[in-house]
Amino acid sequence: MVMVAPWALLALLALAWAQDSLLNICMDATHHKSRPGPEGLLYGQCVLWKDNACCTANTSEEAHRDQSYLYNFNWDHCGAMPPRCKRHFIQDTCLYECSPNLGPWIVQTDSSWRRERILHVPLCREDCEQWWEDCQDALTCKVNWHKGWNWTSGTNQCPQGAMCQKFKYVFPTAAALCEEIWSHSYRYSPARRGSGRCIQLWFDPVLGNPNVEVARFYASRAPRPAPPATLLLLLGLLVAPPVLFWG
Repeated sequence: MVMVAPWALLALLALAWAQDSLLNICMDATHHKSRPGPEGLLYGQCVLWKDNACCTANTSEEAHRDQSYLYNFNWDHCGAMPPRCKRHFIQDTCLYECSPNLGPWIVQTDSSWRRERILHVPLCREDCEQWWEDCQDALTCKVNWHKGWNWTSGTNQCPQGAMCQKFKYVFPTAAALCEEIWSHSYRYSPARRGSGRCIQLWFDPVLGNPNVEVARFYASRAPRPAPPATLLLLLGLLVAPPVLFWG
């Protein structure tokens, strides 16, 4: 007979709850589903997440438009963005809207259009470097695309006095592009694709979603959120008497 102390069982259950609460979830934002699930009709580049997605088919289709209803954001604010560059922004949108594997980096925000955002997601170095390589000659007038635009026309336009320049001058490195363009939503990671230590924008869905393993790794090392009061109450009731395991 082995006796397990109630406080030890309580700690183990709370620990399991804390880790699981960061896995397979959707953030509380404008176009996200409340919980992930299969979406067999995802469009274009977003199809990578069709087996388990936080986005709907309509959202995935809008993610491919030059100016969609999602955020009225215009990629072509400094002239037509080259297709080789635009595909990275489409993929970035698909990851943001569709991925259920961003839980360890979801934080609260006071934005008018979302209650949660992602912060410092470790993006694989190849993804950042290829993004920069394919966009270095595209044009933009701003470093941080989250704020500071002229919205008087209903879509984003360059603020007065801002000059359109090539990406390679606005973002001199791949790290600068990945980290600064969306208010540090991403962090340039030295880890490589397939390492299990960085989130991939691009992957072969036939081989499975590698970001599941990455989220699990970081969830196991994340600060533990406090279990909800109802869970603590139930656990307290469960462990009030001695807990015995026969072996």
